This record gives sequence, C-alpha cells and structure tokens, in this order.
Amino acid sequence: MARKYFGTDGIRGRANRFPMTADVAMKVGMAAGLTFQNGNHRHRVVLGKDTRLSGYMIENALVAGFCAAGMDVFLLGPIPTPAVAMLVRSLRADIGVMISASHNPYHDNGIKLFGPDGYKLSDKIEGRIEAMLDKEVELALADADSLGRAKRVDGVHDRYIEHAKRTLPRAMSLSGLRIVIDCANGAAYRVAPAALWELGAEVITIHNDPNGLNINDDCGSTHPASLAKKVHEVRADIGIALDGDADRVVIVDENGSVIDGDQIMALIAQSWHEAGRLTGGGVVATVMSNLGLERFLGERELKLHRTKVGDRYVVEHMRAHGLNVGGEQSGHVILSDFSTSGDGLVTALQVLACIKRQNKPASEVCRKFEPVPQVLKNVRTGGGKPLENAQVKSAIADAEKKLGKSGRLVIRPSGTEPLIRVMAEGDNPDLVNTVVDDIISAISDVRSAA
Repeated sequence: MARKYFGTDGIRGRANRFPMTADVAMKVGMAAGLTFQNGNHRHRVVLGKDTRLSGYMIENALVAGFCAAGMDVFLLGPIPTPAVAMLVRSLRADIGVMISASHNPYHDNGIKLFGPDGYKLSDKIEGRIEAMLDKEVELALADADSLGRAKRVDGVHDRYIEHAKRTLPRAMSLSGLRIVIDCANGAAYRVAPAALWELGAEVITIHNDPNGLNINDDCGSTHPASLAKKVHEVRADIGIALDGDADRVVIVDENGSVIDGDQIMALIAQSWHEAGRLTGGGVVATVMSNLGLERFLGERELKLHRTKVGDRYVVEHMRAHGLNVGGEQSGHVILSDFSTSGDGLVTALQVLACIKRQNKPASEVCRKFEPVPQVLKNVRTGGGKPLENAQVKSAIADAEKKLGKSGRLVIRPSGTEPLIRVMAEGDNPDLVNTVVDDIISAISDVRSAA
C-alpha cells in the first residue's frame, strides 16, 4: 500500500514543504516517542543532524514532539548517520534519529529513524508510526510533570572517532599515506579528517567548511571530480569522498580514477575471505550492482545475493542469512562486524588497511574486476501503469531474449518521482544501448497514446 510520509529511507522531501515541515516533524517526534516507550524508566532519544540550514527547524520540531511524548532528547549536533546508529546503543537510548537527506542538495532534508538495536526501522514499525501522524494523539501524551528534557551531549565526536579507529588492528598505522578527504561540507567535516590524522596519515581536507547551503554542492561521493583533481595536484596516494551524512563513500586512486561501491565490496570481501572473516559465503548487493562483481565473486566460489534497491533491504538480508559484507554500487557499504548501517569512514579505513597490508598503489589494490558495460536511463511517465502494457511487455521480453545469459535487465519504477528506470548490462555495449532505447521508446509510445 502506498505510504504518505515514509519512503525507501525514512521521510524525505524539500525543506519547509510537505512532508518536511516543522508540523510533520513534531508529529513524528510524538508518534515515534509513543511507539518506543517500553517500561517505567526515563526514555531517551539521540538526535543527530547533518549541516543543512533546515536542520535547525527540523531539530527543534522533533525535540518538541519527543518531549511532549515524555522522552528525554540527547542532542548530538552535526554528526554522521552511522554515529547515530552507534550512539543509540552506546547511550542505551530507546530510539535514534538522524536529520539528513543524505546525498541530496541542501534544499532537501529527511528524517531517518533507528530502533534501540541501532538498525533502521522495519516497514511494519514505520507503518505504525505513519498511521499515527494524521490522528489526534494528545490523549496519549505525557502529563505536565512527565515531559521530556533536552540537552546537548559533549564528547560524542570523540566516541565515534574511537569507534572507527578500533575497526583497524591495534598495531596498524596509516603513516606514510597522503590522503585527500572530501567531506562534502557535510556531517563528517570534523570527525573524518581527525580520525585519519590520529591514525598517522598525512591528511589534506577539502569541502569541509559547511555554511548550511553548500552540502553536496559539486562535491562529495556524487561529484568526485574535484577530489580527483586535488589528488593529482598534491600527488596523494588516495582520495576519499563521503556524502552529506557520511554513510556512503567512493574512492579515487592515485591516478584520479573513481572506485565505486562494487569494487570496494569486491576488495573487502576478498580480503576478509582470505583471512577467514567473511561470513555467509558471499556478499549482499542490490539489483543495480554490476554483473562484473557477481562474476568476480563466483570465480572465488562466493555468492552475490541481490535485493531490491535500498540499504535497509540489504541489511535485512544480511541479518536473515548471516552475511557480514553488503552494500550498493553508490558506495553505501555495510560491514556488520562494525556497524548496523552504512559507514563511509569505516569502509574507507578497511580499504586503507588493504593498501597498507599489500604495500601497493590504490589503483592495483582496489580495482578487482573489469565492470560489464552498464546503461541506466530514466523515462518519465504520465501516470498509469505502462509496465503492464502489452507493447512494453513485448519490448522487455525481446530485450531479455537478446541479452540471454551474457547480460542482465532491471526495470523498476522510481520510488520518489514519476519515472521508470531502465538498466541493462552485458558484454556487448552496442546491444546494451539498443535494448535500453527500445524499452524506453515503447514506454514513451504508451505515454503519448494515453
């Protein structure tokens, strides 16, 4: 059933427009606060945010809602999403909240919710919260003498930095590595450079001067060109690009070439497999990950498990089947030995550990397979259900037949826009382009005829 507020990753939209209004945020605080009260102890919520200007508005509205529900609020300030997931357990909170729209521009914002176990909420719990948002909940709210309190918490950055550093062997140092870190003017602008420096690296930091409006602005994991330029300029060994809330990472090697999430998962999976640390006999990725990753793992008798798009579904599959490496091509990598969510800094540290152990350039260490040619195009729809049209079904069936076993086809409606995403990959790039264009043409014809 279509949902009014929650999407694939919490609630997200343009700031000060529905659903990212102060009114909705306050109601989310009330509903989530009531949902996660269990027992007679003082209930608490940890609340972090990235560096967007609208974070001030959303933060204060959430605080009002949680306090009205009788929950104490621990304000963390600008901090990465994975730090919130870690701190909800470390501080024994009942719920964790991150105010962020991840890699989106500054004018968007979002609310991500974590349970007391540090994992993102299930569809079932989100549905329960959503059902309360349009109802009057005043009768269930706290009495005047039971209202919550809010306070700023000191030392949370140090806690997270130490947590990230402890994911490496105690004796490992990053001494001798010159690293450029792109903080996307986002939530990790303090913690990421500090952690790398404390581990011994020479650190050159870019895009770490947030002003509320420049988060992800031509920088970070979705725009690595400036990082590649800086790596070349200072002759760095490697570049690291985080996104706005630092749950994603992409790597740039010493030649300026970008290494995406698929290559990172391949590297870590191989390293952990050889060390006897990889559990579950494989890796979890989404339907969008490159066929080259699947073949690379298969050659090592490892399986690639695929889920629908969304890191939450990757995590659910990892938990259900006992795997400890998963993620998305975008660089959202989950290493469940260390974190309950994607963690760009921790993932980058695992890549750096592989480089230190092998004592080879990043270009040699991190490029594990040759990606299969992949084409992704979007086609706007005028509503309706074009994928159920006979002409479109015929075009899809014809494309699958042409690709055969040497390729793969993924077609899915966007969860946020009136778009259909058409992705194909295969060994023949001309064929891949042709089948994608044929399907888009069929969908466009149906839209025009409607």
